[in-house]
Amino acid sequence: MKPNKFVVTQFKNSNGTTAWRVDGRLHGVRIRKNFKTREEAAAEKASLEIKALQTSAGMRQIATTLTEEQAREAEALFQRMTGKTHSLSFYVDFAIEHYREPEHQKTLAAAIAEYVAAKEHEFDQQYISLPQLNRITWDLRRLEKQFPKKSVAEITVPELVVFLGSRKPCMKTFNNQRGTLGTFFKFCFHRGWVTENPILKVPHYRIRQRRGAAKTFSTAQAQELMEHFETFEGGRWIPYFALCLFAGIRPGVPDGEITKIKPEDVSLKTGIIHVSAEASKVREPRKIVIQPNLAAWLRAYPLDKFPIVVGDFQKRRAKFKDRFHLTHDVLRHTFISMFVGKFRSIGEAAIQAGNSESIIRKHYLDLKSTEEAEAFFSIMPKHVALPLAATQSSGAGQSANNSVEASESNCLQAA
Repeated sequence: MKPNKFVVTQFKNSNGTTAWRVDGRLHGVRIRKNFKTREEAAAEKASLEIKALQTSAGMRQIATTLTEEQAREAEALFQRMTGKTHSLSFYVDFAIEHYREPEHQKTLAAAIAEYVAAKEHEFDQQYISLPQLNRITWDLRRLEKQFPKKSVAEITVPELVVFLGSRKPCMKTFNNQRGTLGTFFKFCFHRGWVTENPILKVPHYRIRQRRGAAKTFSTAQAQELMEHFETFEGGRWIPYFALCLFAGIRPGVPDGEITKIKPEDVSLKTGIIHVSAEASKVREPRKIVIQPNLAAWLRAYPLDKFPIVVGDFQKRRAKFKDRFHLTHDVLRHTFISMFVGKFRSIGEAAIQAGNSESIIRKHYLDLKSTEEAEAFFSIMPKHVALPLAATQSSGAGQSANNSVEASESNCLQAA
């Protein structure tokens, strides 16, 4: 539609005075107004043209107490209401009733710094492990990098959903990172920096875990592994693999239980391995019964002569980990699976492995047959070193065999 045009013309009144007339049409109505000066006529012409433009754009002129800025905001809000089922007043009333300003505005960087400091204190008090602290710090530094200039109260649920899925993690990783952020925002909520924990509105994946899905070795694979390392680097790897595979000690290096086990914690005399609360991942002490075949391995490769963890562990392990499929915790998973298969006791497996029974049931129940488990705990070293005292007599071989049999008998009774 063409905009209405108004013109200003000069004419003389009957009394001889000069006047200025504004002439045009608005809403189909003829408009003619006379003014004494040209300036007044020009101002009226401009006003009428603005009204004509507003009419063509669906705008109208009304009397209001709102400022121009407030009127523009109101227009923007009504545009956002398109398709909504309630009025603008309904949503405003809801916000006024439920929204609460944070007591103290806190930048995300400052909030993260305080939270990490609190977690470092928990680590000093031995409530959390170093891997836990590192994971928390890493996840939150990534969050800070994503929102460098925001306050913690400004971060929204949609932004957190996008952030958690930005690297396309698997569902378990997504849930783990969501848990880290959940405890962080709970910390902020308790200090009045946010009015609610936004993570509560972030979806949580429900993962259906198949029973017996943990990665384990077969007896044949375990046999091949141990035979290889008897002749590899002088057998110095044997204590590590024997303790993790036949006793289920958590194998992680540099922060796993195996790095905190000392030779004096392993007693062949009593047939017990003592895992202290300081060494345990779950901060609870436990005793592991030394099985007969593990006793034989530790005699052949005694801990006073062979290291439990070799030097430059990660670099040297990388050379053979793919060959033997040494995935995370596969040694420990194998031990628990075989233990349940042999002794048919989930409770005892949980006690010795430092797990809960629910985890044992979920991952290891009926995973191995009794026959395979018996064969697993019968894997013996090819070389059995003679005790120092036994080598001083001509019957050294027989003494060694008697010693092994006696120790195996003690271990079976303890089991």
